[in-house]
Amino acid sequence: MVDYNLIEELGVSDLEVEELIREALGEQAATGDMDDLLQQDIENFQRGNILNGRVVGKAGDDVVVDVGLKSEGLINKSEFDNYDDLEIGSVVEVLLEELEDETGTVRLSKRKADRIRGWEKILETKSEDDVVEGKCMRKIKGGLLVDIGVPVFLPASQVDIRRPSDIGAFIGKTIQAVILKVDEERRNIVISRRRLIEKQREKAKETLLATIKVDDLVKGVVTNTADFGAFVDLGGLDGLLHITDMSWGRINHPSDMLKIGDEIEVKILTIDKEREKIALGLKQLQPSPWETIEERYPISCRVKGRIVNLVSYGAFVQLEEGIEGLVHISEMSWTRRINHPSELLNVEDEVEVVVLDISKEKHEISLGIKQTEVNPWELVAEKFPPGTIIEGMIRNLANYGAFVEIEPGIDGLLHVSDISWTEKISHPNEKFKKGDPVRCVVLDIDQEKQRVGLGVKQLTEDPWLHVIPAAYKPGMVVHGKVTKITNFGVFVELEDGLEGLLHISELSDQKVENPQDVVSAGEQLDVKILRVDVEERKIGLSLKRAKLSDEEPADEKGAPDAAKPIKGGVDEHGALGTDKIEL
Repeated sequence: MVDYNLIEELGVSDLEVEELIREALGEQAATGDMDDLLQQDIENFQRGNILNGRVVGKAGDDVVVDVGLKSEGLINKSEFDNYDDLEIGSVVEVLLEELEDETGTVRLSKRKADRIRGWEKILETKSEDDVVEGKCMRKIKGGLLVDIGVPVFLPASQVDIRRPSDIGAFIGKTIQAVILKVDEERRNIVISRRRLIEKQREKAKETLLATIKVDDLVKGVVTNTADFGAFVDLGGLDGLLHITDMSWGRINHPSDMLKIGDEIEVKILTIDKEREKIALGLKQLQPSPWETIEERYPISCRVKGRIVNLVSYGAFVQLEEGIEGLVHISEMSWTRRINHPSELLNVEDEVEVVVLDISKEKHEISLGIKQTEVNPWELVAEKFPPGTIIEGMIRNLANYGAFVEIEPGIDGLLHVSDISWTEKISHPNEKFKKGDPVRCVVLDIDQEKQRVGLGVKQLTEDPWLHVIPAAYKPGMVVHGKVTKITNFGVFVELEDGLEGLLHISELSDQKVENPQDVVSAGEQLDVKILRVDVEERKIGLSLKRAKLSDEEPADEKGAPDAAKPIKGGVDEHGALGTDKIEL
């Protein structure tokens, strides 16, 4: 039976339907069951069905397609991949979207029909992990839309092994990938190009590790660069080309020589199959400039070079491409004390140097700048022989003495022990400050160690030879001032620059635990001289014996109270031995 409700829904009359059927089916309509044919055709012309259409013409940007209804449908040319080659009469599958739109035109879609057929074909022929091929159409949120017959999703993380900086570069390209997931209910497919590449690389890696050997020359593509080198894809496995193996010359960064995507030939240096690591070399393709280094740069020869780097301990000088030597900071000046090479040199400066030493195995050359000039220390002995009196300036102070500039670049050491014959000086700043002028005598010269010994006290006669022994004799009672108190005794200044030691045992007849219980700094005292040791330059004093002397008869005063120097411990008068106490 004919479904007249459906005929009414289509919006055509019985007569028109019959005429359409007759035109489409010809004489079969006259001899067949009209009701059956009508019912079957009505079912075919339902919205959402795929129909066979015939191209009957082109109108502007549209293709006119006849699907057997009372009017033709229009399909935009963008839905045809072969629009320019499309011929009248060609049969195409289209999706019936609307029997009649607001303009009375049948709405058809070839693209949607193609997608439905494509989806059906995919479900019939492909499953998860199968390889598919398609064209990247456009970027969508989180990845790319790829046409493999139907639009499928390629996540950005699955585009490549290393996520590209711009996945948009793949748009318009045809790629291969594997199916990760098929959702039939939602008609959604997720694919991965990365997984396919990983599978391919795994096979290639096995082949590579089984065939390559050390010293082989292989070709590869630079995949990445870092501060320490570049990674090169050898086909399934990346090898590391360290920055030190790129060139015999200096390279600041691998990107100065190589760029990602460059195809290069490299040499296999080492292979670690267990850890799947390969070390590569590029400079090894060229002869090493170090092979004949000793012939080109014999020791003591003078050469010119260019400063390429400054470090705290020296300067690197490029003699030629691939050959650099080090000028140590100590080899820059004979006389000047340099804290950093930048005080004398700048990068890119051209300098003359002398070759000092060569280590061919370590690829090292030691260079010197100061050796290009006469060593002024070779002339010091001639200009300032021992006994020469000089006038200089205090350039620096140290715990052990003062450095005196004899002439620019030449310093002498005034040791703390050579400042005064009589004063006990702990630090040179007690007598001098930086920048003070000073008059000295040259004591000795060590040309090899580049040292000049100076003295101030040697400008005058040693008072311990005659003056002090004549003025201070054992047994005399003298007047002095307490200058320093220690746990072992008291130092008493007898005159300017001359001190004696009043040992703790000589302070009182009673046992003294703390000298400060008896005397105080700055106090004036009368003390008795126990001994005068010219050799050790020390004077031993006694307070308790001075007090006894005041009580003795006049004819006994001034008589020497014998005290023989004792080399260790305390003598019979309580004076400390010379090897125990420094005056």
